Amino acid sequence: MTYCYTTSSPAETIALGRRIGALLRGGDCLAYVGGLGAGKTTMTRGIALGMGLEDDVTSPTFALVNEYRGTGLTLIHFDMYRITSPADLETTGFFDYMDEDTVLAVEWSENISDAIPPGTVYIRIERTGDDTRKITIDGDERFADIGDRDLG
Repeated sequence: MTYCYTTSSPAETIALGRRIGALLRGGDCLAYVGGLGAGKTTMTRGIALGMGLEDDVTSPTFALVNEYRGTGLTLIHFDMYRITSPADLETTGFFDYMDEDTVLAVEWSENISDAIPPGTVYIRIERTGDDTRKITIDGDERFADIGDRDLG
């Protein structure tokens, strides 16, 4: 099932992310597709808030992986931009994080397409203006009506 939403500001992208985060379950994997500056980390900030995590979410560009732990689920945020081989992927610990107490958020998921688990939720973020984004979610019915209300 595919759902499309439009946001008009980083605050609205975070608000949509909060709604996504509130619906996530342990074992979910989110695979982002979008260019530099599309808003993948901004979306992840909202997802973390929706999961009840209060950490300051930052881009994992240089660390490759950031962990955000709460009292419930843990969010593992990957940046796969520089991953070019199965050996590179193994060094991130990607496979070690897959369990029922975590949600994986994977930036540049297209670089590890062969390793993405079945049932992954794909989130494509496209810049349509300076602050506007078209966000397409390929997932299940959980994400059907999350953007119909005011995002502000």
